[in-house]
Amino acid sequence: MVDAEPFAPWACRPEQSRGRLYSEPESRIRSCFQRDRDRIIHSAAFRRLEYKTQVFVNHEGEFFRTRLTHSLEVSQIARSICRALHLNEDLAEALALAHDLGHPPFGHAGEDALKEMMEPWGGFDHNAQSLRVITSLEQRYAEFDGLNLTWETLEGVVKHNGPLVHVSTVDPVPAAIVEYVAMHDLELDTHASAEAQVASLADDIAYNNHDIDDGLRAGLFTIDDLAEVPLVGPMFAHVAQCYPGIGTSRLVHESVRRLIGHMVDDLIAETRRRVATLAPATADDVRRAGRALIAFSEAMQENDRALKAFLRDRMYRHYRLNRMTSKARRLVKDLFQLFVNEPECLPTEWQRGTSGRATLRTARAVADYIAGMTDRFAADEHRRLFDVQSRSS
Repeated sequence: MVDAEPFAPWACRPEQSRGRLYSEPESRIRSCFQRDRDRIIHSAAFRRLEYKTQVFVNHEGEFFRTRLTHSLEVSQIARSICRALHLNEDLAEALALAHDLGHPPFGHAGEDALKEMMEPWGGFDHNAQSLRVITSLEQRYAEFDGLNLTWETLEGVVKHNGPLVHVSTVDPVPAAIVEYVAMHDLELDTHASAEAQVASLADDIAYNNHDIDDGLRAGLFTIDDLAEVPLVGPMFAHVAQCYPGIGTSRLVHESVRRLIGHMVDDLIAETRRRVATLAPATADDVRRAGRALIAFSEAMQENDRALKAFLRDRMYRHYRLNRMTSKARRLVKDLFQLFVNEPECLPTEWQRGTSGRATLRTARAVADYIAGMTDRFAADEHRRLFDVQSRSS
């Protein structure tokens, strides 16, 4: 049983938040981070995650995970970790629910296609797109564009994988992030809060383990294929030994459940070790620590790399997924090329953000439009535009 103790000294406390870009009265019944979470849940971008690919395109099967179910699973894991470490669960939950808002349809295939098509106009990055969604593209409130989230939530969305400006950083900072921080400094040269780091590793825990489940369900590999994967193979063998004749479905669920618990326990233990060494006294101490405070042990990092390598070779590069992603890339490229060269084909409200054919402004508007699509809508839009026998609306 985890005691409900006060926040750790290095947690993000709502009363110490750096506030919002546009000043608003505080809620009488919710903390600022609870309001962030609620605004994210009520956003159109969050609802669209239901029909956006995690690994399998939505129509491949109703039991496979989508961006929405994945985000909920990340949120649950992040809250559990924060509770054990006495961090701010509400902030971590907001970040877990927001972290995939910028993903285009068709998963990484859609993102790769948009990156290629946007290369002449500053590129495309899903984290930067998430920032655009929550600071600009969501238009629900009377007094501002975006969701007007707290500084801590915006920082976590942008920096949950680490500093963006650092001596070891080789990739350029995405243009959308550079533009935003010019008016609202998110301190790109520091780490994010402990809660953002928790959300990032909760993401790793969720998608690695649940991709095992989905990959087995899809028949892309078998339980026997997992035998040589460190930690994973021994865990499946242990569960099978403990419960002879358990049945495949229960064996998979029980093994994945225990793997998640094992990784969470390892992360908590390693983080406590780092806290004892670094002794952070404030949330800003975490940001200035020079390295991540929330982390797996070295042994678990090796296990994580081995699992990622297995999933890359046996799942993500499987010919069935290659066929699916090939179609998805072509579809996204077709849509982009048509809209950027014929912006008059965009819906009226999106045409207002363009400036003629093949310009930076038009390309950015087209990328925003496509990135916001669900898998199903993108396929329907492609059919409407390229099938001469299909109705145009």
